[in-house]
Amino acid sequence: MTEATAGFLREAVPSGVINVIANEPNERDEQEYRAKWREEREVNRIAEDEPTVFLEVSVADASEFEADLEIRGEERFGYKVLTVSSTAVPNSIAAICLAMRDEFGLIPHVYFDWTEGSPLIHFLRFILWGSGEVAPVTREILRRAEPDRSRRPHVHAG
Repeated sequence: MTEATAGFLREAVPSGVINVIANEPNERDEQEYRAKWREEREVNRIAEDEPTVFLEVSVADASEFEADLEIRGEERFGYKVLTVSSTAVPNSIAAICLAMRDEFGLIPHVYFDWTEGSPLIHFLRFILWGSGEVAPVTREILRRAEPDRSRRPHVHAG
């Protein structure tokens, strides 16, 4: 974890909450972050004064089965953004949320967009190609990794 990353998360400690907005990076421009931030705050009723960070996981070489996660923090257009490269998006998000909890004593809330479409199609995509809806897979990984619900990061999909 870089010093910028740790600094972003330390800023959240006094508020008692850290909101993590999972973002699939596209343009990485100001409009993308502004729209995503506004949407998540409205849909999930995140208070304006609660700290938020974006988390972007870029998929690296999927043939690698194990790799250390190097989380980098930077500010883009006034938004705090954490980036990481990994082979598996849900596993990385779960691991990062657990590390935040352990390091800073906060139970993270992580927010996802729900992909529209047929659940059967998403299930088949997961079975055949290992890709699918990130939110429920992340939640299941967290459920298995942390059986104590009171210590488990919260997953929201909207």
